[in-house]
Amino acid sequence: MGTGHYFWAIFYFTSLCSASLANNAKINFREKEKKVLDQILGAGKYDARIRPSGINGTANLPTLVQVNMFLRSISKIDDYKMEYSVQLTFREQWTDERLKFDDIQGRLKYLTLTEANRVWMPDLFFSNEKEGHFHNIIMPNVYIRIFPNGSVLYSIRISLTLACPMNLKLYPLDRQICSLRMASYGWTTNDLVFLWKEGDPVQVVKNLHLPRFTLEKFLTDYCNSKTNTGEYSCLKVDLLFKREFSYYLIQIYIPCCMLVIVSWVSFWLDQGAVPARVSLGVTTLLTMATQTSGINASLPPVSYTKAIDVWTGVCLTFVFGALLEFALVNYASRSGLNKANMHKENMKKKRRDLEQASLDAASDLLDTDSNATFAMKPLVRHPGDPLALEKLRQCEVHMQPPKRPSCCKTWLSKFPTRSKRIDVISRITFPLVFALFNLVYWSTYLFREEEDEVVLGFV
Repeated sequence: MGTGHYFWAIFYFTSLCSASLANNAKINFREKEKKVLDQILGAGKYDARIRPSGINGTANLPTLVQVNMFLRSISKIDDYKMEYSVQLTFREQWTDERLKFDDIQGRLKYLTLTEANRVWMPDLFFSNEKEGHFHNIIMPNVYIRIFPNGSVLYSIRISLTLACPMNLKLYPLDRQICSLRMASYGWTTNDLVFLWKEGDPVQVVKNLHLPRFTLEKFLTDYCNSKTNTGEYSCLKVDLLFKREFSYYLIQIYIPCCMLVIVSWVSFWLDQGAVPARVSLGVTTLLTMATQTSGINASLPPVSYTKAIDVWTGVCLTFVFGALLEFALVNYASRSGLNKANMHKENMKKKRRDLEQASLDAASDLLDTDSNATFAMKPLVRHPGDPLALEKLRQCEVHMQPPKRPSCCKTWLSKFPTRSKRIDVISRITFPLVFALFNLVYWSTYLFREEEDEVVLGFV
């Protein structure tokens, strides 16, 4: 009995193995895929020119296409051309009832195609595209998956250069919103509607790096447009980029501050050092002008004033003001010398006149008759004399204590010449005014940056 049981068990096991091998030999899944494709896409069975029906095969409803994308990289954001370049994996998914097939009890999950013209495709285009191309190395980076329930997934990798209108009023303290717009070209909303896929319609690579910008966040939205030919479905992604300020701080703001401070060195040089002061002022002015032209060369010629224009314009004004200050000092120095020379000449002339007058008086005394009498005025007047009282009042007025001079006048009196006083006042005035400008500039533009961010609705 034991031997018989073992025999039947071995026979049953070998029968199961042979049946399984026979079934596997019967079903060739690759051959099955070919037959299914021929069945659903064969000649006279499927017309790619006809759009799929709506929900549940309803013909009078539009075809719904769900869209999602994976943002692989952002290569550049060009301020001058106002454009940016991206590389993304773009996906569309819709249902076509004509493409249903038998999945062989779940063993055939989906069919894969590499020819997009075999099935109907939505006529989507990127409305703000400037340039674009597909990737064909080593093979075209595109595929179509057809699922048993008739669902179609289209995926492709593309690179795009898209227009990005920028507002540079706060440059380089600005934030820019660059959009990616997708719309139907020929089918109206009565026939075709694009929808964002629920869940996570836009994915961004984790290690995304931009040299001068940071991608802060993004927002998906709808942007349907109406024209004379009808209403067309449209999707958009708004990408919020924040400009990295550290680059501009090192390359623009700190060098401009250094140039302005170097121009103040001329206030501490002697007013007689004309070559040194002129060369310092002209050199800083030309350097500042070159810096300004280099900054504007990398930006588009816009009609409004940018934040960087205010900064460079004020810095250029300070440098130019330092050069004009030396011109004023030089003029004051020369006018002071002329006045001193004229004063000396007048003093010499008065001295000569006095000497001549004394000589004339002495000669008159010698020529006067010795018997002549002179009317002598009394040296002492009586107390009631009105003339004496008037003289006393004048003396009292002149003997009143003088007014105490202010501290500024006392301090400026230490510098005898007007040119020296101009230099001393400039040493204090220029840094104070520049510090006040910095306070107003940074307070104004940093506050406007936060205000614009709140208005954009990205907070």
